[in-house]
Amino acid sequence: MTRTIYVLNGPNLNLLGQRQPEIYGHDTLKTVEDLCRANCAEGFDIRLLQSNHEGQIIDWIHEARHAACAIVINPAAYTHTSVAILDALNAFEAPVIEVHISNVHKREAFRHHSYVSLRADGVIAGLGIEGYAAAVRRVCSLLG
Repeated sequence: MTRTIYVLNGPNLNLLGQRQPEIYGHDTLKTVEDLCRANCAEGFDIRLLQSNHEGQIIDWIHEARHAACAIVINPAAYTHTSVAILDALNAFEAPVIEVHISNVHKREAFRHHSYVSLRADGVIAGLGIEGYAAAVRRVCSLLG
């Protein structure tokens, strides 16, 4: 069995550290990757991916069915719009943890609904990039 955790990131997260730092902070996606690796238990690996395209994220979820032991996903704006990502995640039979850097429940009303949460085994919101570390630690503890 693979011990790779896919860490998937949706639209605009390539601009992490530059876009709206008052909401998302100054850390970059590279910092997120380093943090995930540092919190990964021995024997596990991280594959961090980011796309601004819904279809690419779906393709990675499909790939993960055979290549990953878990998915940590920050679908960004697709959280609130993508039934297609939900359907892809429903075909993935291992742990899924949903992560949001900001507390989406303190933001605009449209951000309060998540399609991804219907499949997620856990949801972390509002911890900044530390939410990714918590998600990776949880996956590692679930899978031993």
